[in-house]
Amino acid sequence: MLSENIKAIRKSKGLSQQELAVKLNVVRQTVSKWEQGRSVPDSDLLISLSEALEAPVSRLLGEAVPQTEAEPLKAISEKLEVINLQLSRRQATRRRILRWLLLLLSAAIVIGFAVLWEFQSDYLTWNYQDPEAAVLGVAFHSLEWLFVRAAPVALAGAAVGLYLTRRR
Repeated sequence: MLSENIKAIRKSKGLSQQELAVKLNVVRQTVSKWEQGRSVPDSDLLISLSEALEAPVSRLLGEAVPQTEAEPLKAISEKLEVINLQLSRRQATRRRILRWLLLLLSAAIVIGFAVLWEFQSDYLTWNYQDPEAAVLGVAFHSLEWLFVRAAPVALAGAAVGLYLTRRR
């Protein structure tokens, strides 16, 4: 009982056998023998031991020392593992969604260019003397101009995004 209590209290205080031996002015092997139950400290060393370990002599001699340090650490590590797994799944899902959005953006840009190419819009030959045709022509021209200027930048950005979100 004494040997188990010395070892448990020493470990709970975060001391090595060598550190405890230095505090008690004994060699490390003496502390090892106490913990293995091959010898016991005399009364003076027992008092010094209780002071070094900051534990009452009665606790060293008979009261069982609960070893609850490992259980909370194990529970915390298991919880952290679950949290890390959840975060990695969430990140993978976000990456997958972003990849699909970038693919859709790229496809929309290519389709937009194909539509403009196919229809060869003739708004430039419209009669702009008619006010309605003038407004529609200017609106269509500005949208086409904006698309032609912005689409290559968006397509390049989408391509870079697809490259960065690839699986490794």
